[in-house]
Amino acid sequence: MSGRRPLSAVALLGLLGACTSLPPPRSPEDVLRRAEAPRVLPIPVDGVTRSRLVHSWGDPRYGGRAHQGIDIFAPRNTPVRSTTEGLLVDKALHGLGGRFVTILGPGGYRHYYAHLEDWGPQIVGDRIQPGEIIGFVGNSGNAAVSPTHLHYGIYAPDGQAVDPYPLLR
Repeated sequence: MSGRRPLSAVALLGLLGACTSLPPPRSPEDVLRRAEAPRVLPIPVDGVTRSRLVHSWGDPRYGGRAHQGIDIFAPRNTPVRSTTEGLLVDKALHGLGGRFVTILGPGGYRHYYAHLEDWGPQIVGDRIQPGEIIGFVGNSGNAAVSPTHLHYGIYAPDGQAVDPYPLLR
């Protein structure tokens, strides 16, 4: 015998832990918030080209509000696709936006898709891929008397609205 005692199980586990210390796993939200926000986004409505977009940012709205997004007109039930990867954080029916979906995307920006006729199959908490169908063009909410369209808005991590028009290509 060499005179050396074997390591106890506790000591061995301690050494293994010191050698393999990994950073704690990050949540999907944290990963998205740390990712760089895209500088160019695809148009989220199938069949709509850049030349058909109308820059309606800031236009007056009922109740003294200003338009905080872009309205993309298309026939009812035209697929609406996510402009970014992300996490579906809200999917509901309410007041102004009617049927809507909110996706937390890279850089912590929230992408808001409103006035949908119907939603895609995803549920809150699902990971979303760019180009994934998340809904269908409609005129729900306060757009019930308007032609069918998607209201697309982007909100910075601090909650400030961002004009999506210059980003859409």
